[in-house]
Formats: sequence, structure tokens, C-alpha cells
Amino acid sequence: MQKRSRRLNIYFDPDILKQLEARAARRDLSKSALVETAVLSFLTDDAAERQEAATSRRLDRMSRQIAGLEEDLSILAETLTLFIRFWLTSTPPLPESARASARAMGLERFEGFLTALERRLATGDRFLRERSRDIAARQGAAENDPTE
Repeated sequence: MQKRSRRLNIYFDPDILKQLEARAARRDLSKSALVETAVLSFLTDDAAERQEAATSRRLDRMSRQIAGLEEDLSILAETLTLFIRFWLTSTPPLPESARASARAMGLERFEGFLTALERRLATGDRFLRERSRDIAARQGAAENDPTE
């Protein structure tokens, strides 16, 4: 006697459903066949090992991302510290008569800074990434330079 498949109604988050549909189309499978294969894989004994391997890969990726963030934060802290030290040691105190105009100019310049920052953030590119690319390009050029 042949087994008959039984119907089961399930609900997916719209994003997951899009991914499911795209994967089924790429593999030329029905969504039902793809879901059945995934569930069967999940229910088999080696599913735990596969899940552990996938979790390990994700944790490794997250560790690398955190290391990158730590490096960026370290660079940012060092930059801010050097700027503050430079500013404090090179900026003489203003006489009382010049403070009001300096405050007004400071506010105007700060607004210009915020505008420039907004434009920069809108592009999605960041200084540290740009700087990393510049350094890598210079190192690559130095390694390929036959005169060195």
C-alpha cells in the first residue's frame, strides 16, 4: 500500500517565505518538497551536528565582526584623545570680550560639521573603512614595487 502525503497548513514570516520561494525556484523544486526536505533534515540524527556546525560558523563570523568593532572603537578613542590633547595644548584662552563672538562662530561651525556628517552618513561609506582600504592599497603597492 502506497503512503499518501497529507496536507498541512503552515504560516511563514513574509521574509522567510520570500527566501523559501527563491531557493525553491533556484533548485527547481516545489516549496512543499523543499520544506519537507528541511524538516526531514532537522528530524534526522545528524541534524544536531549540522545545527552545531552552523551555529559555530555564525559565532565565528560574529567574533570576527566584534574584533573589527573593537579595533574601530580603539582607533576612535585614540583619535579623540589625540584631538582633545592637541586642542587643549594649542588653543589659548579667549579674552572675555571675544567669547560671545567665538561662541557664535563655534555654533555656526558646529552646524556645518553636523551637515557634513549627515551627508557622510547618508553615503554609507565610513572613514575607517576608507582608511583601511587606503592602507591596504598602499601596502599592496609596496609589496608589488620592484624597487623596494
